[in-house]
Amino acid sequence: MMSTVDFTQKQIAFVFLDEGECVSFKNDNIIVKDAFDKIKHQSTCYRLFALFLCGHICLTSGLLERASKFGFSIVFMNHNMRVIQIIAAKAEGNVLLRKKQYVYDKTEIASHIISNKILNQVFQLKKRRNKTDEEKEVVRKLEQYSQDVLTSELSVQEIMGIEGVSAKIYFNTMFKKYDWTARCPRAKQDVINCLMDIGYTILFNIVNALLEMYGFDVYVGILHTQFFHRKSLVCDLEEPFRPIIDAAILKMLNLGQVDEQDFWKTNGQYLLVGKKAVPYLQMLIAAILEYKDDIFLYLQSYYRAFVRSKPISDFPVFIMEKK
Repeated sequence: MMSTVDFTQKQIAFVFLDEGECVSFKNDNIIVKDAFDKIKHQSTCYRLFALFLCGHICLTSGLLERASKFGFSIVFMNHNMRVIQIIAAKAEGNVLLRKKQYVYDKTEIASHIISNKILNQVFQLKKRRNKTDEEKEVVRKLEQYSQDVLTSELSVQEIMGIEGVSAKIYFNTMFKKYDWTARCPRAKQDVINCLMDIGYTILFNIVNALLEMYGFDVYVGILHTQFFHRKSLVCDLEEPFRPIIDAAILKMLNLGQVDEQDFWKTNGQYLLVGKKAVPYLQMLIAAILEYKDDIFLYLQSYYRAFVRSKPISDFPVFIMEKK
């Protein structure tokens, strides 16, 4: 399995493909060429961890062969930033790990994860200068919820209930000055929700690639219930990292880097399409990469604690405030 030192050197590449552009290989380098045969992007396969390809592409055996040989995941997306297919680099045959997953029926890890997420939400709100009394009260409530969710023997429904209430008051406060209404996953009812969907999707696929690397059954969650075709474990372990995306979007808004004219609105949905998406993707990916090593260490520690049936005190905590 990959070491911390190895992962530090790994890269996550995001490539937009226009008409006539193609992906090829030369001397174990992945190369993207434009319609005029000019090199647009080049990465060594030795350093790739995940490759996001956005646009239409012909899948070749050479691409699959190198992904398998060098152990990097490929995420195919359309021009609307919707994931079409994922080819993950997997660790096969971790039977002991999966046996533990299939018999685990407690909720203490789920409580631990949601408490961690709420504390990172608290940190985002605490960063504000000259907080109003209302904002201070929201911080106090969130801190209380982060403790309440750790109450022993809570059901999954009760944990999700606390998470839902926390998320509502957090988002209402975080984006209040930008006419926030509500978090509506996949509905893309406004610019902020559209950016959240994109940012969370990229984060989701990075977490998925790491979990596949250890051999987890990513469809078996400890918080989100099993549902057909839903990678519930990825949904679970993405939770503590979501405030990374929230903070990046707020920063973009505060710096005036979000222009509604860049978004295409259709059927009540805001979409980022093609080249217009590039600067936003760059900012979101940069925010995630700032914590790349922390995410790796968190999931590595989670794997070790889970497979060894360690007490909850040995499970990792992701802290944003050290940045």
